[in-house]
Amino acid sequence: MEDLIFKEEEFFEKTFEGLDQKELILEDRQFEDCVFRRCNLSAATLKRCRFVDCTFEQSDLSNLQVQGTIFRSISFQDCKLVGINWAHASAIANLSFERSILDYSSFVGLDLRKSVVRACKAREADFADTNLSEADCRETDFAGARFSQTNLEKADLRQAQNYAIRPNENKLKKARFSLPEATLLLYGLDILLEE
Repeated sequence: MEDLIFKEEEFFEKTFEGLDQKELILEDRQFEDCVFRRCNLSAATLKRCRFVDCTFEQSDLSNLQVQGTIFRSISFQDCKLVGINWAHASAIANLSFERSILDYSSFVGLDLRKSVVRACKAREADFADTNLSEADCRETDFAGARFSQTNLEKADLRQAQNYAIRPNENKLKKARFSLPEATLLLYGLDILLEE
């Protein structure tokens, strides 16, 4: 299957298992309804590629470059996605991240409404100017993550942890939070809290 990825340009309903291609460079490839299982594509470069209805399972895509690439209806399960600048993609829609590591990734300015970022680690991730309205962010660790002018309206952050979201700098209408973590919202209000 590894040789196939270099020869073919379009892939439909293919499963790539155990693909180990660190620093791979792929250009102008299309993947639809494909599964990538236990693959190592760390530091790979995807130029003008297209992924539609694909699933990534237990794969390492850390420091992936996504130049001009399209991601539509993609599921990442138990993946390592550290240090990716998703804003370099040409289009993103309907992403789902479950039990994945998104540390140091950038989602600046993206429309991620109704996306899933569930039970993930998104430490030091950047969500500035991101639309996360109606997103499912339950149980995610947002330690050091940046939220600035972020739309979190109707987002679900129950059991999310370590977030620093300033209510006066972000849209939070009807967002769902759980206690005791919701008290973290008070720290950005320049008030004195006492125990």
